[in-house]
Amino acid sequence: MHAVILDAASLGDGIDLSPIRERVSRLDVHDFTDRDEAVARLEGAQVAIVNKVVLDAETLAALPHLRLICVLATGTNNIAMDEAERRGIEVRNVAAYGTASVAQHTLMQLLALANRLPRYQRDVAEGRWGKSPFFCLMDHTTLQLEGKRLVIVGQGELGTRVGELAGAFGMEVVFAARPGAEQDARPTLAELVPTADAISLHCPLTEASRHLVDADLLARLKPSALVVNCARGGMIDEIAALDALREGRLGGLAVDVLPEEPPRDGHPLIDALSEPLNLIVTPHSAWISPEARQRIVELTADNLSRPLRD
Repeated sequence: MHAVILDAASLGDGIDLSPIRERVSRLDVHDFTDRDEAVARLEGAQVAIVNKVVLDAETLAALPHLRLICVLATGTNNIAMDEAERRGIEVRNVAAYGTASVAQHTLMQLLALANRLPRYQRDVAEGRWGKSPFFCLMDHTTLQLEGKRLVIVGQGELGTRVGELAGAFGMEVVFAARPGAEQDARPTLAELVPTADAISLHCPLTEASRHLVDADLLARLKPSALVVNCARGGMIDEIAALDALREGRLGGLAVDVLPEEPPRDGHPLIDALSEPLNLIVTPHSAWISPEARQRIVELTADNLSRPLRD
């Protein structure tokens, strides 16, 4: 099969593509592909390998030889799935490649918020430690995680691993019901919020989970509570959360995702990093350990090895 990778640069440097090369007769590799370049680059190919390049219905209609799309990620929202199915084009994604990396990043954010790292780093950089009347600074009350309740939304492989790591710090871990799952017998996030010391999101972005953490829910949280989002942008009402943080109604906020990525027009949370807040914004980097990125290649090679439907 002739395969084309449209956005190989999204895998970063130091990644070995040989597992993919070994499973196709020809592999064309492009670091970046604009949406309007996709048809020309995929012309005649049986396999498209993409991460975030959009393959819409019009693009798929112009590619009669295409039989398989391999997505270098879990999400397939950049693919016109209905059109692919109508044209008999299989779509195969990868999952659970970054469990260790994302779980580690989530705990990093949780620990940093609990210890008020953003605020103390700012204090040290601005010389406040050197002016302290005694040996340390204690201006920002920290949160000892042992004995505190962490509510996790999403009990898949990733959410489960985060729960295991949090348990190692002595936290009580509770899993909320999946948003929109009416048959889920577990308590909803709204029901668990009043007792939560921290919330971590690890479920897909759907209409049921969009703005799951909104102004109403934030109003019912403990003022010391921490919120971490390493799932998808849009699951938190970021403006409402920022207001709560500024007003002392939220103990800390950490996000690795924003509704639009990259945020070329900026975002209020990024602007707020200049303020003395217990706020962390990372650039969708939870998944980027070299091990996780190489695992994507290996899982994609497995997807290429599976026979296509007749």
